[in-house]
Amino acid sequence: MGTDWKLSYLQPLIQSYYEHHDEQYAEWSKQYLRNQFEFIGIRTPKRRQLTKNFLENNGLPPKEKLKEVIQALWNMDEREFQKAALDILEKCKRQLKGEDIRWISQLIVEKSWWDTVDVLAPHIIANLFLTYPQYTSQYVESWIEDDNIWLQRSAIISQLFYKEKTDEKLLSHCVLRRANSDEFFVQKAIGWALRQYAKTNPDYVRSFVADNDLKPLSKREALKNLSI
Repeated sequence: MGTDWKLSYLQPLIQSYYEHHDEQYAEWSKQYLRNQFEFIGIRTPKRRQLTKNFLENNGLPPKEKLKEVIQALWNMDEREFQKAALDILEKCKRQLKGEDIRWISQLIVEKSWWDTVDVLAPHIIANLFLTYPQYTSQYVESWIEDDNIWLQRSAIISQLFYKEKTDEKLLSHCVLRRANSDEFFVQKAIGWALRQYAKTNPDYVRSFVADNDLKPLSKREALKNLSI
């Protein structure tokens, strides 16, 4: 495979995306994400169908080229291409190894916003943590201590869908470490993580909220579906 393989591989996807440009929806999308990213203007169902068609015709990238492909998509200006990268990563989850966590987690701090972080942390990386649990503490404890709010959020929501597999000690550590944060996305993550875990262990969440001083937003979100 030549050095331009990733570009020739991705060209049909890129072309199909641009063929569905919608200027009005692109402008709406740009404003929705606070004018941080450019957009082609493809609605999510159509984008997913275009990606599905592309993968059916071209196959998934081979494991040894996956990182190149994902980073090429991540480097493109329009936000839809980062979403395509996440869709491809999701399809390739079974190919991923523990050592891939390092480069995948780097995506958390590149072009960061909730729409990418909330897929990377609780879905793609969380799946790797379940498969390779020896990496969990190393990364999660590093993230929660980092100044980057998206790494903090990732640490807090990394067990979001673990249910009975949730490490309560690690969850509590992450929540309490950032309980005083004034950042909206961190406060919201605390509430979301606790609310989600309340579906599995409501008594734990009730007690945790009662025993600890959480920001009003975090507390409200945590207890949203619980009757006190």
